[in-house]
Amino acid sequence: MAAATDQKAHDKITNAVHRHRHLSKQGLLERAFTFAFRGLVYAQIWEDPAVDMEALAITPDCHVVTIASGGCNVLSYLTADPAKITAVDLNTAHIALNKLKRTAAQTLPDHAAFHRFFARADDKANIAAYRSHVAPHLDEATRRYWEGRDLIGRRRIGGFARGIYKHGLLGRFIGAAHLLARLHGINPKRMLDARSREEQREIFERELAPIFDKGFVRWLTSQPASLFGLGIPPAQFEALAGDDRMDTVLKARLEKLACDFDLKDNYFAVQAFGRGYAGGEGPLPPYLQAANHEAVRARAERVDVRHINFTDFLASQRMASCDRYILLDAQDWMDDEQLNALWAQITRTAKPGARVLFRTAGEPSILPGRVVDDVLNRWDYQAEASLDYTARDRSAIYGGVHLYVLKPAQ
Repeated sequence: MAAATDQKAHDKITNAVHRHRHLSKQGLLERAFTFAFRGLVYAQIWEDPAVDMEALAITPDCHVVTIASGGCNVLSYLTADPAKITAVDLNTAHIALNKLKRTAAQTLPDHAAFHRFFARADDKANIAAYRSHVAPHLDEATRRYWEGRDLIGRRRIGGFARGIYKHGLLGRFIGAAHLLARLHGINPKRMLDARSREEQREIFERELAPIFDKGFVRWLTSQPASLFGLGIPPAQFEALAGDDRMDTVLKARLEKLACDFDLKDNYFAVQAFGRGYAGGEGPLPPYLQAANHEAVRARAERVDVRHINFTDFLASQRMASCDRYILLDAQDWMDDEQLNALWAQITRTAKPGARVLFRTAGEPSILPGRVVDDVLNRWDYQAEASLDYTARDRSAIYGGVHLYVLKPAQ
């Protein structure tokens, strides 16, 4: 039964990504990405929850529907006190990670244990805590995932004794980027030595910027497969590059991450340059902060994690039953038919005042000219606010953060 479910999920990921014939160059890239995306991709989600919660204006009566991804934002949204969060995903590893985080928030004895498990995530005591407190409360499929073995025979739960943020597709990508930099005499961890924004700029210009002038790096970043580790499929690679060379785009995004925000407040930068949360002592996502622990623990039962496609989930809901929608960057993967099916269901299920938040690899919203006017005209694009959210998104990886608000009924 589990194998059949995994196959169905894989088929839906395939449908979302595959647009070209099997043996075409683009088709081969799409199938390689699908293969890479089957396991754990994000141990930490890379969308800024502070920006999200400001844009979404979550209220206590809200039903929030979001793509689960690594689960950090799902639990962080609980600090805004919504009535309910439904987290959906097609990746079985992400479903297992979300359920682990939700259950750990409920069952670990205190914030210190929760912090050790997810902020440090490299202590053997976490495995004992898992066995004693968390595992007995997990459903069978989730427990089977974490107690199952990876490709080299290690139990997956052991990642929380070895540094989980160095694992997964993104963790390995960051590790490979560090290795590539060190082969060129550059150590990205030096960014964390900065004590001011001025020092951040100085270290970036001296240490990191020159690597993008290397011929091999220019060639490597021009290959779509090189960014699979960021969870970027071939179609999104094209949107990210736009009319520029990819090395130029990536340099600009890394510069924003390194220089535009104080590193003392930007856990995305600490993850990128330090491959963790600085032993748990660095800046942390809202769900891991001590001041929020009791709220997250008490409200964790409001999170419903579903192994289902976003559009299919909405199709099962009543008309005017949802308030907030977070699509991450999933629409960059979609063709026009999929986009229109999604927005038809969003519009049908949206309550008055509903809000939709999403990100794009490129800068502009991808909806005009693709979603039919009868549907898109029901929504008000918050253009000025979206530019502000984009500028303040500390993850720095996306070209655009976009907010749409449902117009009042005519």
